[in-house]
This record gives sequence, C-alpha cells and structure tokens, in this order.
Amino acid sequence: MSPGVNATLEHAEGWTQAVQRVLLGRHALAPEYSASDISTSFRANGTINPDTAEYNEHVRTGFADWQLSVSGLVEYPLRLSLADLRRLPSRTQITRHDCVEGWSCIAKWSGARLSALLQQAHLKPNARYIAFYCADSLEPGPDDSGQYYETIDMIDALHPQTILAYDMNGRPLTVRHGAPLRLRVERQLGYKMAKYVMRIEAIESFANLARGKGGYWEDRGYQWYAGI
Repeated sequence: MSPGVNATLEHAEGWTQAVQRVLLGRHALAPEYSASDISTSFRANGTINPDTAEYNEHVRTGFADWQLSVSGLVEYPLRLSLADLRRLPSRTQITRHDCVEGWSCIAKWSGARLSALLQQAHLKPNARYIAFYCADSLEPGPDDSGQYYETIDMIDALHPQTILAYDMNGRPLTVRHGAPLRLRVERQLGYKMAKYVMRIEAIESFANLARGKGGYWEDRGYQWYAGI
C-alpha cells in the first residue's frame, strides 16, 4: 500500500473515531442482550492456543500460579492472581462479538472492571493508553516478534463495559477463548479483544511498540480505532 493511501486511511480513521465519539458519547453502552440470545456455538477468533512451555504449564496447573502484571505509568505496580481479579468490582454483560471477517456471536462475559484495576494502581497524569501484552504469537514480521499486543485509550479503558473477562457463559474461559483472561472492549471489533492477557502497561504513546501502530493487526494495516 502506498504512503499516500496509508495517509488517507489514517486521516479517515481519525475522522471516524471523532464522529463516533461525538455521536455516541464517551459513556454510551454497546447493545446488551438476553440469555435467550446467547449463541449455541461461539467461534474462537485469532489464536486458539499459545502452546508455549510456559503457557502449557499454567494450563496444567489451572493457572494456580499465574499472575497479571500491571506496570508502566502507575503509582502502584500490581501483580494479581485470578483470585485477586475475582475480588475486584466486576461486571457481567451479554454482548455481541463482531469479527472483522464478517461473523458475529453473542455470549455472556464476566470479569473485573478495568477501571477498578486502574484505580487501584493509580494512573499517573501522563498515562494516555493501556497496552495489553499476550501469551500468543502469530506470524512475525521483519521488524517485530509477532507477539500479540493491543492498545486502547483512556476513554475505552475507563468505559463501564470494558472488562478483563475471566468467565464466559458462566464458566471460566477455555483455552480456545483466551484463558485465563481476555479483554472485552465492547464498542470495538473483535481483534481489539486481546486474548491470553499476561501483562498490562499504562503508557503515554505506543509509537515505540513493535511497528508503532498500536496493535498486532494494526501494525499490519488494520485500523487502530475499530469502533462499531
């Protein structure tokens, strides 16, 4: 893709983000559904198993020793077990997952409110984005490792429907669906819903992460703001 086309698409993305935020508002909720709407089968997007030695050991032990690291531009770095996360203020929501490939499924998600976790860590004033680093790797590029990562801004990070989900349809996440923890940012497309989250970092800019576009797929041409 030519630099001119890239620049045009990036400009259009910024305009789309601004319009959606104005029309929908910072706190507008994504549609929620009833239990009868839950899909009988929910497709697994992206990686279905990181299959590394470290991850496989966590699976073997039921994630008993797994901890989520919270670092970066915070006053109080954290290391939280699944039990710790389950003690944080939580939210359960039945929402539709829209994949960029064109399919959609509805599921019930329960998890810790990201806003509650960030409140506990105390963000520093210059924190503008939250980066999520994951256990899975996809195809590496010439200038990155292929490790999956994603970023969202503070408007989405503090949104009431943005959760770190540990349960799906009333049961702990399976490996296929991102165990032990996945991001749910319900007003965006599925590739923003990072699976296998291992580490969270509050940052001022994502320009120096991987190829500098703010996510694994964004580094490969997808839009950073995938609002729906």
